[in-house]
Amino acid sequence: MGPRILQAAVTETEAGQKLKTFLRRRWHISSSLLKSLKWRPGAIRVNGAEVPVSALLRPGDRVTVDISDNVPLSPHITPVDLPLDILYEDEDLLILNKPAGIAVHSAALTEETVTLAGAVAHYLGGAAFHPVNRLDRGVTGIMAVAKNGYMHHRCMAILHTDDFRREYRGVCAGVPEPEAGLIDLPIGRDPSSVLKRCVDPAGLPARTEYRVLEARGDRSLLLLRPLTGRTHQLRLHCAAVGHPLLGDWLYGAEDRALIARPALHSCELWLRHPLTGETLHLTAPLPEDMARLLT
Repeated sequence: MGPRILQAAVTETEAGQKLKTFLRRRWHISSSLLKSLKWRPGAIRVNGAEVPVSALLRPGDRVTVDISDNVPLSPHITPVDLPLDILYEDEDLLILNKPAGIAVHSAALTEETVTLAGAVAHYLGGAAFHPVNRLDRGVTGIMAVAKNGYMHHRCMAILHTDDFRREYRGVCAGVPEPEAGLIDLPIGRDPSSVLKRCVDPAGLPARTEYRVLEARGDRSLLLLRPLTGRTHQLRLHCAAVGHPLLGDWLYGAEDRALIARPALHSCELWLRHPLTGETLHLTAPLPEDMARLLT
């Protein structure tokens, strides 16, 4: 990727501010990023010239900031030429429809070379990988990736708020009662497994809103909205209330003839773009293997 430059003219109301104040208020440049930029030659300029961040700004001054990453790709990520299903892309964001069967990262136990991180790294020309949200290997659907550390920081600040709202669809065993509600069960590591999580009163808070959209005999299509972002949260919460997702070998029962993965799909994202303020609404249709469970 080429350099990513933010630029803006100083308004009358912003005049008299110190440059560092302007950067914080206009673009929410964090203290850590500002410290890094100060040591990068030419990263911060006013009217084309390098000036100290304590400099006072005048009306019409043009401020430019190079927020391009200057960190190398992790040695644990192998770039791989794999097609990406891109739902949205701009200079700072890449939003994908993730397929089933591919891990986001190489796990220590598997040492995979073909990962979503590798596919994104290849697509972006070897840039560092900044996932905003992660999906398990078997989970499909919408996943947001920041193209630079600055945008990653901005997105992480709004994760699990109304400015970054996600909805999932899951197909579970049985029909939950009541048909809508909140699952509020803390989650911790299962001491008997390196992978599994469990409901643990001493664990981290975890909350999931759910609603039954459709009941088909012994199974239901659920709308699931995570209000927190714990590992395996939706899968564990469904199982904990007695309605595990179909195909979930870890928290339910594996039946590869029925579906070869947990029946969970990230289907909608509402995102207020941190830079433009535009509200993005992205959707990914229910995959065929999950739709088949409802016929």
